[in-house]
Amino acid sequence: MAHFFLEGSKLAKPVPLGARGEAQETVALEHTLTAHHPELLPVYSTPDMIRLMETAAFHALHPYCEGDEITVGTSIGIEHRAASGIGARIKAEAVLESFDGRFYTLRVTARDEAQEIGRGTVGRAVVSRAASLKR
Repeated sequence: MAHFFLEGSKLAKPVPLGARGEAQETVALEHTLTAHHPELLPVYSTPDMIRLMETAAFHALHPYCEGDEITVGTSIGIEHRAASGIGARIKAEAVLESFDGRFYTLRVTARDEAQEIGRGTVGRAVVSRAASLKR
């Protein structure tokens, strides 16, 4: 089995607690439950919300990567708390809460124009891009 984590490594540049990232999108039919199952409602799907949160977490850490380093998702703990329909603008934010060696935990939230629609944590780890591609 390929080992693609950098042995005992943190990101080359120190990442300050509180480092932030964000990602935004407008809900389209392809982001809804209806796109996956026509009998379901045309509301923003949980997998799409999680994808946007993961993207925000990536953006929080990526500026601290150098050379061959990237971060990848390792865990999620998310609550989807409210529905958003087609046309809603969704903004996900991620804030670095803690780290342990190469593992980083970020607090994530997602909001539409009216309210928070989701929250939780996302875990990410530093990996070597080259070693990952050999897998």
